[in-house]
Amino acid sequence: MKLESTAFKEGEVIPSKYTCEGIDVSPPLVWSGSPQDTKSFVLIVDDPDAPIGTFTHWVVYDIPANVGGFAEDLPKVKEIEGIKQGINDFGYVGYGGPCPPKGHGYHRYFFRIYAVDLENLGLPSGASRRQVEERMKGHILGEASLMGRYKRD
Repeated sequence: MKLESTAFKEGEVIPSKYTCEGIDVSPPLVWSGSPQDTKSFVLIVDDPDAPIGTFTHWVVYDIPANVGGFAEDLPKVKEIEGIKQGINDFGYVGYGGPCPPKGHGYHRYFFRIYAVDLENLGLPSGASRRQVEERMKGHILGEASLMGRYKRD
Protein backbone atom coordinates (compact mmCIF):
# COMPACT_ATOMS: atom_id res chain seq x y z
CA MET A 1 0.00 0.00 0.00
CA LYS A 2 1.01 3.60 -0.52
CA LEU A 3 -0.13 6.83 1.17
CA GLU A 4 0.68 10.23 -0.31
CA SER A 5 -0.25 13.91 -0.08
CA THR A 6 0.13 16.76 -2.53
CA ALA A 7 0.77 19.03 0.50
CA PHE A 8 4.03 17.38 1.63
CA LYS A 9 6.20 14.38 0.87
CA GLU A 10 7.66 11.76 3.22
CA GLY A 11 9.85 13.43 5.86
CA GLU A 12 9.10 16.97 4.70
CA VAL A 13 7.80 19.84 6.81
CA ILE A 14 4.00 20.00 6.95
CA PRO A 15 2.84 23.42 5.65
CA SER A 16 1.57 25.64 8.47
CA LYS A 17 -1.86 25.82 6.79
CA TYR A 18 -2.51 22.30 8.15
CA THR A 19 -1.42 23.16 11.72
CA CYS A 20 -2.66 25.09 14.75
CA GLU A 21 -0.65 28.06 13.48
CA GLY A 22 -2.60 28.06 10.21
CA ILE A 23 -6.25 27.34 9.45
CA ASP A 24 -5.90 23.82 10.89
CA VAL A 25 -7.52 21.93 8.03
CA SER A 26 -6.67 18.36 7.10
CA PRO A 27 -4.25 17.90 4.20
CA PRO A 28 -5.27 16.14 0.99
CA LEU A 29 -4.48 12.41 1.13
CA VAL A 30 -4.48 9.65 -1.50
CA TRP A 31 -3.92 5.93 -0.90
CA SER A 32 -3.55 3.04 -3.31
CA GLY A 33 -2.47 -0.58 -3.61
CA SER A 34 -4.84 -2.02 -1.01
CA PRO A 35 -5.12 -5.80 -0.66
CA GLN A 36 -7.83 -7.56 -2.66
CA ASP A 37 -10.09 -8.44 0.28
CA THR A 38 -10.17 -4.89 1.71
CA LYS A 39 -13.68 -3.99 2.90
CA SER A 40 -12.88 -0.63 4.54
CA PHE A 41 -10.08 1.66 5.70
CA VAL A 42 -9.06 3.25 8.99
CA LEU A 43 -6.91 6.40 9.17
CA ILE A 44 -5.01 7.37 12.31
CA VAL A 45 -2.68 10.37 12.67
CA ASP A 46 -0.42 10.78 15.67
CA ASP A 47 2.66 12.47 17.13
CA PRO A 48 4.93 10.03 19.00
CA ASP A 49 7.20 12.91 20.08
CA ALA A 50 4.65 14.68 22.28
CA PRO A 51 5.91 15.33 25.83
CA ILE A 52 2.97 13.42 27.34
CA GLY A 53 3.48 10.39 25.07
CA THR A 54 1.91 9.60 21.72
CA PHE A 55 -0.74 12.23 20.92
CA THR A 56 -3.58 11.30 18.55
CA HIS A 57 -4.51 14.01 16.05
CA TRP A 58 -7.11 12.26 13.89
CA VAL A 59 -9.13 9.02 13.83
CA VAL A 60 -11.29 8.13 10.81
CA TYR A 61 -12.95 4.73 10.33
CA ASP A 62 -15.55 2.87 8.29
CA ILE A 63 -14.06 4.44 5.15
CA PRO A 64 -15.54 2.39 2.25
CA ALA A 65 -13.12 0.27 0.21
CA ASN A 66 -13.91 2.26 -2.94
CA VAL A 67 -12.65 5.52 -1.37
CA GLY A 68 -9.03 6.23 -2.28
CA GLY A 69 -8.41 9.47 -0.46
CA PHE A 70 -9.72 12.68 1.04
CA ALA A 71 -9.68 16.18 -0.39
CA GLU A 72 -8.23 18.94 1.76
CA ASP A 73 -10.34 20.05 4.74
CA LEU A 74 -12.48 17.03 5.61
CA PRO A 75 -15.28 18.57 7.72
CA LYS A 76 -14.90 18.14 11.50
CA VAL A 77 -18.18 16.28 11.94
CA LYS A 78 -18.94 12.87 13.42
CA GLU A 79 -20.10 11.27 10.18
CA ILE A 80 -19.91 12.01 6.44
CA GLU A 81 -21.75 9.60 4.14
CA GLY A 82 -21.09 6.69 6.50
CA ILE A 83 -17.44 7.60 7.15
CA LYS A 84 -17.02 8.08 10.89
CA GLN A 85 -14.60 10.25 12.79
CA GLY A 86 -13.41 9.63 16.31
CA ILE A 87 -12.31 11.86 19.16
CA ASN A 88 -8.74 13.14 18.97
CA ASP A 89 -6.55 13.92 21.99
CA PHE A 90 -7.55 17.59 21.77
CA GLY A 91 -10.98 16.31 22.85
CA TYR A 92 -12.98 16.92 19.68
CA VAL A 93 -14.08 15.05 16.55
CA GLY A 94 -12.08 15.34 13.36
CA TYR A 95 -8.64 16.55 12.41
CA GLY A 96 -6.49 18.51 14.84
CA GLY A 97 -3.28 19.63 13.18
CA PRO A 98 0.28 19.62 14.46
CA CYS A 99 0.74 21.93 17.45
CA PRO A 100 3.91 20.95 19.30
CA PRO A 101 5.04 23.03 22.28
CA LYS A 102 6.95 26.15 21.22
CA GLY A 103 10.70 25.63 21.25
CA HIS A 104 10.32 21.84 21.43
CA GLY A 105 11.93 21.28 18.03
CA TYR A 106 10.55 19.14 15.24
CA HIS A 107 7.91 16.56 16.01
CA ARG A 108 7.05 13.73 13.63
CA TYR A 109 3.45 13.27 12.50
CA PHE A 110 2.53 9.84 11.21
CA PHE A 111 -0.46 9.51 8.91
CA ARG A 112 -1.34 5.79 8.76
CA ILE A 113 -3.95 4.13 6.57
CA TYR A 114 -5.05 0.58 7.40
CA ALA A 115 -6.90 -1.77 5.05
CA VAL A 116 -9.29 -3.98 7.05
CA ASP A 117 -11.47 -6.95 6.17
CA LEU A 118 -14.58 -5.55 7.88
CA GLU A 119 -17.11 -3.25 6.17
CA ASN A 120 -17.49 -1.39 9.44
CA LEU A 121 -16.08 -1.64 12.92
CA GLY A 122 -19.49 -1.62 14.60
CA LEU A 123 -18.63 1.50 16.57
CA PRO A 124 -20.63 4.71 16.81
CA SER A 125 -19.19 7.99 15.59
CA GLY A 126 -16.93 9.68 18.12
CA ALA A 127 -15.11 6.51 19.22
CA SER A 128 -11.68 6.70 20.81
CA ARG A 129 -8.49 5.57 19.11
CA ARG A 130 -8.23 2.73 21.62
CA GLN A 131 -11.73 1.49 20.72
CA VAL A 132 -10.95 1.66 16.99
CA GLU A 133 -7.64 -0.19 17.38
CA GLU A 134 -9.29 -2.86 19.53
CA ARG A 135 -12.00 -3.50 16.90
CA MET A 136 -9.58 -3.71 13.97
CA LYS A 137 -7.20 -6.05 15.80
CA GLY A 138 -6.87 -9.25 13.76
CA HIS A 139 -8.56 -7.64 10.75
CA ILE A 140 -5.72 -5.55 9.27
CA LEU A 141 -4.80 -6.70 5.76
CA GLY A 142 -2.25 -3.99 4.98
CA GLU A 143 -1.09 -0.53 5.92
CA ALA A 144 0.85 2.45 4.64
CA SER A 145 2.21 5.55 6.31
CA LEU A 146 3.31 9.07 5.50
CA MET A 147 5.42 11.03 7.96
CA GLY A 148 5.65 14.81 8.02
CA ARG A 149 7.45 17.07 10.49
CA TYR A 150 6.54 20.32 12.18
CA LYS A 151 7.93 22.65 14.85
CA ARG A 152 6.85 25.90 16.49
CA ASP A 153 9.50 28.48 17.37
